[in-house]
Amino acid sequence: MEWHEQAQAAEQISDWDTAISLVSARAECYSADFYAHSNHLWHMDLLVRAERFDQLAELAVTDVHACRRLNRSLHGRGMDTALRLRAEAGDSGALYHLVKLLCEKGRLQEACEAVQDLGPEDQYAHQLVADFRMASGGAR
Repeated sequence: MEWHEQAQAAEQISDWDTAISLVSARAECYSADFYAHSNHLWHMDLLVRAERFDQLAELAVTDVHACRRLNRSLHGRGMDTALRLRAEAGDSGALYHLVKLLCEKGRLQEACEAVQDLGPEDQYAHQLVADFRMASGGAR
C-alpha cells in the first residue's frame, strides 16, 4: 500500500497520529510541486479534524494556510474568546471572523466594540458590521 492510501485509511479511522505523520512528511507550503502543496493543505485539514489547535496556532505564526484554517475552524466552532485572543495579538483575519461570529450570534454591540477595541482603523471590519446591519434591516 502506498503512503497516500495508508494516510487515507488512517484518516478514515481517525488515527490522526499516523495520518498527520504520513501527510506532513510530504507537505510543503507554496511548493512548486503541486502535490507537495496539496499535501500541505491536507495536513492543515488533518490538524483541524484532529482538533490540534495548538499545533495549528504554532504553524499559523509563519504559515498563512494554517492561520486561515485555524481562524475558520474557531469561527465554525463558535469560539469567540479564542478568536478575540488571536485578534488582540494582531491577526486581522481573526478579527474578521470574530466580528462575523458575534453578528451571527446577534451580538451586534459586542461586534462593534470588538472593532473599536481591536481595529478602529480597519475599514473592512467596520464594513462587516455595516453589512450585517443592512442585511438585518438595521434593527439590531
